[in-house]
Amino acid sequence: MTATRPARLARLRGARRIWTVAAIHGAAQHLVAVHDQISERFREGDQVVYLGNYFGYGEAVRATIDELLDFRRRVLARRFGFACDVTFLRGAQEEMLQKLLQLQFAPNPGEVLAWMVEAGIGPTVRAYGGDLRQGFAATRGGPRTITRWTSTLRDAVNATPGHTMLLSALRHAAFTEEGGLLFVHAGVDPARPLTAQGDAFWWATRDILDLAAPFGGFRRVVRGIDHQQRGFVERPFAVSLDGGAGRGGRLLAACFAADGSVVDRLEA
Repeated sequence: MTATRPARLARLRGARRIWTVAAIHGAAQHLVAVHDQISERFREGDQVVYLGNYFGYGEAVRATIDELLDFRRRVLARRFGFACDVTFLRGAQEEMLQKLLQLQFAPNPGEVLAWMVEAGIGPTVRAYGGDLRQGFAATRGGPRTITRWTSTLRDAVNATPGHTMLLSALRHAAFTEEGGLLFVHAGVDPARPLTAQGDAFWWATRDILDLAAPFGGFRRVVRGIDHQQRGFVERPFAVSLDGGAGRGGRLLAACFAADGSVVDRLEA
């Protein structure tokens, strides 16, 4: 694993409460409903953290990103709104998209693309006008052919207003001050410091719900993806949010106080 640059970690300064949204997976209508509920409860000093996987599996990919951008504008337009009030974390799906756009450099591109499709990248490719059949054909044609296919896909993402901006601003993790809460996509490796987590943020091999002690001095670690889709699970040192949005389930969100306690829960 490569070390995570501190610049990729978001410090949530002065947050009184943090609204946290689980993996969305292209469930745009569920996201709209959750945003409406957050809007009704949002207070001065609140912040919002999205825990990654904005697309993948669900088909409403572009509508989901558009809704994220719209809600960010609404939060920033509030009295005393600041750009740091909304934080987007990188999820496994966003990490896969980045790797997909560099598929020509993979030693076994056909196998990599097949694995990504199995992991839910298909709707994202289609959302930006990509054809997976052409993608697989390109993997048999060599690096130049793959580059033409990935370049077309990249151009489509860049041509969609705001989408590249959001994807380029993704953070690896976010944390509150004074050892409060650590927000991640999938998990952490307890044996590594925060700045050396690397891919553990997206491909965690250990369940954070099994943490027997605080990680890195934080009272709690909060994640937004659970491959077992167990919904809202609260443990002494970790909280998991994933109701299966985009995979036939519900989109979950929770509001945390600065001390790590859960003060509100939402779903749609």
